[in-house]
Amino acid sequence: MKVSGATIVRNAIIYGYPIVESIQSLLPLCDEVIVNIGKSDDNTKELITSINSPKIKIIESEWDLSIRRGGIILSQQTNIAIEKCSGDWIFYLQADEVVHEDDYEKIYDSMKRYKEIKKIDALAFDFIHFYGSAYTYQDARNWYKQEVRIIRNNGKIKSYGDAQGFRLLDGRKPNAKLTGAKIYHYGWARPQKIMWKKIIDFNKLWHDDKYIEEKFKNFTPEDCFGELENLKVFTGKHPKVMSQNKDLLDLERFLMIMQLREIYMKNRSIFDRLKGLMKRIPIGTYRGFNLVD
Repeated sequence: MKVSGATIVRNAIIYGYPIVESIQSLLPLCDEVIVNIGKSDDNTKELITSINSPKIKIIESEWDLSIRRGGIILSQQTNIAIEKCSGDWIFYLQADEVVHEDDYEKIYDSMKRYKEIKKIDALAFDFIHFYGSAYTYQDARNWYKQEVRIIRNNGKIKSYGDAQGFRLLDGRKPNAKLTGAKIYHYGWARPQKIMWKKIIDFNKLWHDDKYIEEKFKNFTPEDCFGELENLKVFTGKHPKVMSQNKDLLDLERFLMIMQLREIYMKNRSIFDRLKGLMKRIPIGTYRGFNLVD
């Protein structure tokens, strides 16, 4: 069994992506890792090269930033990486997602078990969406609980929309089995100033300049974290590859976000609190795949 890894990244340093840790978490499970690096305004390519693994294969592309609808440039670039993969399975991680070493055996066993069962198009993971800090995470249904991250490399499955998930070529959702493993998503755990810039810039992949100017004219770094009601405290352990990432594993930011949440909750009406509670009820939760029994 051959396994390819795939990821895309652009301006990794400017936006504070834990891309080195993401790739390092993929390497033990993959025979090759295809990294599609978009033309960047920082030293992203040098950062990836510094990982110094013969498994890493870099391709370079220039994003067409004039495409400003639905974030589809992200799936386009993801599909460029996928097309270069040669494995039986393709393990795709976004640049702010990391796999835990404790789950390697589950993931490998799932790929091995379903390799010859062709009706299984993909393998799905549980998600932990860190928010505000690396010690608080979202527990509301508007944050997807599960998603596909491993697909069969048969040319029939493509990244879809803003690259959150995948679709078959005819538009159907892929049939998937759960691995029982987790994806640690650090996209919303960045420092406020970096998060502020990333939110504004990435909205440009969805909206025109008029919308951006109006929506963000009074937007400050202090406004980055507005969904504070359904936060839970993370009591587990982070992947080992994250141990040196002091920007994300910042305990002071955990204390800050908990203080902000306390103030936020004091100002919530009973009706607002009830609406927040309803978001924790897993009815109508989005699922981007067909779960196969």
